[in-house]
Formats: sequence, structure tokens, C-alpha cells
Amino acid sequence: MTISQEHEQEHGARAYWVTETGDGELRPEALPPRQEGEALVRTLYSGVSRGTERVVHEGRVPERVADLMQAPHQEGEFPGPVKYGYLNVGVVEEGPDEWRGKTVFSLHPHQDFYVIPTSQLTAIPEDVPARRAVLTGIVEVAVNALWEAGPRLGDRVAVVGGGLVGGVLATLLRKYPLGRLQLVDADPEKRKLADTINIEFAEPKDARSDNDIVFHCSASNDGLKLSLQLAGDDSDVIELSWFADKEVTLPLGEDFHARRLTIRSSQVGAVALPRRHRRTNAQRLQEAANQLKDPLFDTFLTSECLFENLPGTLTKLFERPGGFCHVVAYPNPED
Repeated sequence: MTISQEHEQEHGARAYWVTETGDGELRPEALPPRQEGEALVRTLYSGVSRGTERVVHEGRVPERVADLMQAPHQEGEFPGPVKYGYLNVGVVEEGPDEWRGKTVFSLHPHQDFYVIPTSQLTAIPEDVPARRAVLTGIVEVAVNALWEAGPRLGDRVAVVGGGLVGGVLATLLRKYPLGRLQLVDADPEKRKLADTINIEFAEPKDARSDNDIVFHCSASNDGLKLSLQLAGDDSDVIELSWFADKEVTLPLGEDFHARRLTIRSSQVGAVALPRRHRRTNAQRLQEAANQLKDPLFDTFLTSECLFENLPGTLTKLFERPGGFCHVVAYPNPED
């Protein structure tokens, strides 16, 4: 009998669910028998993407796009109860020989054991720590935006919004031979992040304009307005934010119209069009995992709790701003 089977018989699998009232709780999960081509995964770490998961907790997913915004292995429906999440790293306990024992990433909710087709697993390189690998799904968002925008040699680029997505994107952009790269944020504390990843920081009033590409990641009305002001004539604003049910008001009669600007969505549900015919979602995830060999990404792992304490921790986490990715650590059944 495997560790996972023994654990299930004694304790059962458990998953984190958002309730109808917006609270969270751990619920027992029945694991289906593993079929051919499937793996039984024991979770090592999962990650909380504060912005998106806060929207889910607050029941703010717009009904019009509720189907489109479902996570790949979500159970239940918005606003709840719903099992939601998409940053999961574990080890394959049972499965095909070529997968057994491998550390893997999947777009699975917070759950200690689960069965999943191996086609939906991403192998984590041996030189990427499992804890850092929870960022694979966030790096994937940034990779998609880079494929969407296609930065060129000598480009002037601004990233507006120094949260988790903006910070990860800026970390990747620093490898490009750009003419200029600025991280722009209204919070002066984000200068510390810019210094850590060794790029230029600017508050909105000091941000440089005439950019070839502006990536907007602040999920704010003011941030998108500023992005239009910073974009050069005939250039693109690549929108990575999810506004959920927020209303956005823009002065389209100013920069947008007069300087022939484009606002382009980089929603990660589909591979960016310039690469869609030559890359799959699985290949995009693998590229994201490969990029995590850089230890600088540990900068974005800013807090941690045990899986057992996740319900109470998330309530407090969403009440206070700040921080990047929250890591959830799962117990080892052998301990």
C-alpha cells in the first residue's frame, strides 16, 4: 500500500472550499480510482494569487463571464460554494513510470491529494525548488503577455503596477536588450522591489512617456489611464489586469483617440495570437517552469501557512494589503 493510499484510508483527501458566505473551510474529498494515463499527486505546496482569489472570496465574479473564468479543475459554481485555485505543486505518488516520483505543477485548487491526467501536469526542472514552482502559473501569465507584445531590441517599456503579476513580468523583461524599462507604481514602497530586481522605479508623476509598449497590471482605473498617457504614438497598452466587477472610466477623447493607441487584452486562457499556431498551453507552462531556475523569483514568496490553517489565514490575508504570493505548505504523511 502506498503512502497516499494509507493516508486516504486514515484521513481522506481534503480540499479548500469557498462557502456561499465568502468564508473558507476544508472539506473531505473522495478520490476516484486512478485510470490509465492518470497520476495520483501528493501536494507539497500551493499558492494563493491574492487578487483573483480575493475576487472569488468576495463573490465578485461577473455572472456574464462566470463560465470563462472557471479554473481548470474547479468544482462548484460562482459565487459559491466553490473549490478554486490554480497554483499547485506536488509529487507523483502513483502513475505511469515516466512520471512516478517527479515534482509537478498543475492548475489544481488547494487540495492535499488528487487524481489528474498526466497530460495536465508540468514537470518541474530539478534545479527549481518545489516551493518556488508555485509561481509557474503566474510566470505563465507574464510569458503570454510577452508573446502578445513581442518586445524588440532597444524598445522603451513601462510596467504599470508592481504587484505579483507586474513584478514577475518586470523580472522577465530585465533579460531583454531594451532601451529602457521602468516599473511604475503609486506606492513608493514598490521601489524596494525594483531595487531587488535591479530595474528603474518611478512613481506616476515621474514616469517616462513615449513608450513602445506599456504593460498594465494594476487593476485600477488610474493605472489604466496612466498607461495611456505613457504610451507612445500608435503603440500598444497590453492589459493584464482582471477588473472583475469594477467599472472603468477612461478619457478616450485624450491620448487614446488623438495618438491612435491600442488597448489589447492578454487573458491567459488562450495562447497569445502571435504564438497560438506554434505553441500549446502545455508548452507555455513548461516555458514558465523553465524560467523559474532564476532564484530572484523567490522575492515573490512573501508569506506562508500550513494547509490546516488556510481558512483562517486567508480571511486575514484578504483584509490587509501588501505582499505577493502566499504559500500553503502541506504535511508529509511520513512525518
